[in-house]
Amino acid sequence: MSNLFPKFSRTQDGLNVVMEQKLLQATNRLTLKSETCTGCGICIEACPEEAITLGRLGGYGKGAVIDDAKVSIDAEKCSYCGVCVIMCPFNALNLKIDEEEKLPILEKEGFPQYDMVTTIDDEKCVRCTICEEVCPRDAIDRDVPLFEGADDQGVLRQSALTAKTEFTVDDEKCNLCGICGAVCPAIVVKHKPFSPETGVIEGKVVWDEDLCDACQVCVEACPEEAITVVRTVESKKLPGKVTIISEDCCTCTWCSKNCPEEAITVEKIFEGDISAAVEKCPAGCDICVEVCPCNAIHMQDNGKIAINSDFCMLCGACVNACPGEDIIVLKRTGIRVKGKETDLFAKIKEKLLAPKASKVREA
Repeated sequence: MSNLFPKFSRTQDGLNVVMEQKLLQATNRLTLKSETCTGCGICIEACPEEAITLGRLGGYGKGAVIDDAKVSIDAEKCSYCGVCVIMCPFNALNLKIDEEEKLPILEKEGFPQYDMVTTIDDEKCVRCTICEEVCPRDAIDRDVPLFEGADDQGVLRQSALTAKTEFTVDDEKCNLCGICGAVCPAIVVKHKPFSPETGVIEGKVVWDEDLCDACQVCVEACPEEAITVVRTVESKKLPGKVTIISEDCCTCTWCSKNCPEEAITVEKIFEGDISAAVEKCPAGCDICVEVCPCNAIHMQDNGKIAINSDFCMLCGACVNACPGEDIIVLKRTGIRVKGKETDLFAKIKEKLLAPKASKVREA
């Protein structure tokens, strides 16, 4: 019997769980990235074979469960079609056919995909750090050079701003005393050989623009007030580029709502509403806060939760984690997708748009 195909296996690869189906001429491998999975349950409702079930999500929130996945996939029931990979909004699933990433559902009959609207206007963006700091999914790639000065290894950093410095010396006032050169590494006072023929000090002040940071020390130190330094900033925009990593973005809109220059556009992939019956919420329970991938839930001073719907992307992880009956209620009204909506997607969409409420789950 051991030589018969197909053969199925479910193995642990570090923090990942790998489901494998070996056929006579092909090997299908579905990988669940446990650390990325939020337990939102969208894959459960999307799976056409009902091969996915919810794990102990509440236990994860409290740290009681560390060696089990938030969802469980039956390797034998799974058809390895790729629907769950497409529908997972957190990029927590990966499917390979003979070591090559493929989605058979797209090749066989087609399937719509999320219409991700995540853009940054490069002209408006000033390369600040706000979007990177507020993003709960590490989906911001801020490729900006280090600032002026030197880092802890003493390596010079790139200039943060584009500026032009003008250094001038009034030859009539300057007596070539050498003080400016003594206080600044960007200045060298070069004297001509002293000659009894002239009986005077001659020479010139040499300035190195690359070494000058327009600190004005030379201006302050010059006893004859012969030096002028003027620095003009030609561009106040930091060099580099800030982009959104679309495969990691959950469209929570933290970045777009907090960008001081209104340079970011993000549209949520789910439309709808979420509410919490805080009077039913057991004081001190914060499982939903722990599992929320969007940082949209917080604890109030009274020990009850509050949901900021501005940042909720309506994934449903909190609904699955909440141990109370009908405390959190999720109502999706729309899904942003691109591509033809197939019959299979229509069935999945119907499930996803059905109202969903937290339930008391059996241990």
